[in-house]
Amino acid sequence: MNDKNIEQTVRDLQKRLREHNYRYYVLDDPVISDAEYDRMFRELQELEKAHPEFSRPDSPTKRIGGTLQKAFGTLEHRTPMLSLSNALNEKELREFHKRLVKFTGDAGTELVGEPKLDGLGVELVYENGIFTAGATRGDGYTGENITENLRTIRQIPLRLHGDPVPSLLEVRGEVIISKANFERLNRERGSRNEKPFANPRNAAAGSLRQLDPRITASRPLEIFIYAAGKIEGRDFDKHSGFLQALRDWGLRTNPLNAILHGEEEMIGYFRNMEQKRGELPYDIDGVVIKVNSMEIRDRMGMRTRTPRWAIAGKFKARQEITQIRNIEVQVGRTGVLTPVANLKPVQIGGVLVKRATLHNQDEIDRKDIREHDWVVVERAGDVIPKVIKVIEDRRPAGTRSYRLPDRCPVCGARVQRIDDGVAVKCVNRECPSQLKNGIQHYASKRAMDIEGLGGKTVEQLVENGLIASVADLYRLDREALLQLEGFGTKSADNLLEAVERSKRRPLSRFIYALGIPNVGEYLAGVLAERFGSLGKLMEADEDILTAIGDIGGIVAESIVNYFGNEANHATIRNLQELGIDPRAVKRKDTALKGKTFVFTGSLSGMTRDEAKEKVRRFGAKASGNVSSNTDYVVAGEEAGSKLDKARSLDIPVLDEEEFTGLLKKYSE
Repeated sequence: MNDKNIEQTVRDLQKRLREHNYRYYVLDDPVISDAEYDRMFRELQELEKAHPEFSRPDSPTKRIGGTLQKAFGTLEHRTPMLSLSNALNEKELREFHKRLVKFTGDAGTELVGEPKLDGLGVELVYENGIFTAGATRGDGYTGENITENLRTIRQIPLRLHGDPVPSLLEVRGEVIISKANFERLNRERGSRNEKPFANPRNAAAGSLRQLDPRITASRPLEIFIYAAGKIEGRDFDKHSGFLQALRDWGLRTNPLNAILHGEEEMIGYFRNMEQKRGELPYDIDGVVIKVNSMEIRDRMGMRTRTPRWAIAGKFKARQEITQIRNIEVQVGRTGVLTPVANLKPVQIGGVLVKRATLHNQDEIDRKDIREHDWVVVERAGDVIPKVIKVIEDRRPAGTRSYRLPDRCPVCGARVQRIDDGVAVKCVNRECPSQLKNGIQHYASKRAMDIEGLGGKTVEQLVENGLIASVADLYRLDREALLQLEGFGTKSADNLLEAVERSKRRPLSRFIYALGIPNVGEYLAGVLAERFGSLGKLMEADEDILTAIGDIGGIVAESIVNYFGNEANHATIRNLQELGIDPRAVKRKDTALKGKTFVFTGSLSGMTRDEAKEKVRRFGAKASGNVSSNTDYVVAGEEAGSKLDKARSLDIPVLDEEEFTGLLKKYSE
């Protein structure tokens, strides 16, 4: 066969395989068997290997990259990838529709409803029909360049189907892993003694951020396309027309998308999708409602960060029914007794839940929670699941009302009620549980960050008499550590080095580490910035403290009482003698100085406490409450009522990627 014939054969195989990919992944209508497809694919691979001059970047064989990337570059979006405002219930969806009717004067304005997929948002770029680049959403303006990893996803055509195609096409989509594939992936990881993924969204996001595209290719990733970026060479009057064009070009759209007319059809679509969510092969957490007309969209325009013509309707928090096996009581570092329900394990929102907080005796009484009750458990914005209500019809016979014990379950000392009778506290300052939890708090990442000093290690050190206070951490002896089970030369040295490093932690962290009642991480930062040294803080009286805007009378009294306690004074003197003299860190002087941030919901790339510390480094404040003085609300997954209040006050809302992008902007 001469070169001309070989090239023609290669081109024919490439074309036929692209067509079969389109029929299989987009139309769901294959016309050949998997075996026949594999035969054609292998034939093309062999021909391209023997004649690389006839290979092309858009060949079906080029999906799996072979080179390891050192790091991801960045890719700028030609048009921003927008966030959407959230509607947390039907009432807020109806309010969106009322605003739309007020603007258009038409109660039947055509809408498009789409399932809101729970995955990772990406952008694909096609130039003259060829896939040339792809990126994560990033901060909405710039994302990570993950082109090679996106090439591995079968539903992404490397060349657009049909003719003609736009000279430039930017499209946005959601990369997901189906429920079945997620379970299979975790079974495989378990068989290799690898840590399972927490949920499909994390699995998809982690898979796309692999530096080796071959790892990405091994993961069962899928994609649905739902929006346009910049398009050159083609115009659309309606979003529904754009969605149809996507399918014609070989890009996968969601078959559950629907055209809607009027408020009731919109609400009906929302209810239908919420009812179906458990039956779908993939996770959705709501629906997206968009105005269909591009002309109306242009007239409605934008708010600061979100379009006025679209909204995301979020479903109710995930709930499941399970049984309380028993109730145990934990004793915290301040001595407060907290009842915790041990549950029959149940999956909620992709997470296996085994425990739920019951808060306090008043909460138990209000809901009449008993051991062995069947209960509704919710995992919403809070990380710790909660018992919402008891299913009394399923209550086993013979159950009895639950009461917290009169004595501490750890040390046996009597307990007393505090805080107007809500909390119950062990008053024995020598209680081993308080000591262990206090040391754990002191050593935690948000406090003194002593790596390697987890719960089991602290318990071991206390029970073997090596530490009886936080000051004893700085007296730990290498030889004594080597006598303990699980400690070798390396682990002992690592712990001692971490203890030594903690001496250089900033003042705000040290104040937080002390565990002063009512002083959390935020107030610790306020105190460090205001006083600049521990000595000046210890000398402050209640009048000086209450003159600080964030500190009220109860907190001021708590601080003064803490430093007025001789035992606490002795511990601090010991720490200072052992070389700990923390100072306040000077904040960066940026445009964020003086701004107030509020965080709600869970963030995937950092904890809320880490996020708060980040804004403080820029001279901003992190508050726990939304008010007219709030400058930004950062909303993570399953954001709560703070998001509602932010919207009602028209306060800018940032998602996690927008938040990190804002910090990046001011760190450069």
